[in-house]
Amino acid sequence: MARTSYASQKTRLEKEKAKIEKQLQTLQAKQRKPVITSIVRSMRDYGITPEEIIAVFDRKSTGRSTAAPRKAASGAKRVIPPKYRHPDTKAEWTGRGKPPRWVSDAEAAGTPRTAFLIDQASA
Repeated sequence: MARTSYASQKTRLEKEKAKIEKQLQTLQAKQRKPVITSIVRSMRDYGITPEEIIAVFDRKSTGRSTAAPRKAASGAKRVIPPKYRHPDTKAEWTGRGKPPRWVSDAEAAGTPRTAFLIDQASA
């Protein structure tokens, strides 16, 4: 039984790969032709010129579309200004989420949370 070398197997597989890629291109061309024909027919029916299509493609590629702007990606977060500040340590808290220990301790001692409010006019 003859052994085939790595080089000969690689060559054979590359030829098969090229043959399959050519078949895929042929298949894709066959499927595209009726779609293109349909698009051209619709363009003629509605009086759409190729220049109009190009203009739409250019506008979309530059990012200047007429659609409403999208929100920032979830990774981009806006900065929330602090709402509370500890008078001694100058520690700050936005008022969102779980309160920091200095707020909880002060409330437990009877100091209202409003005593730590930052004056927004001076901030």
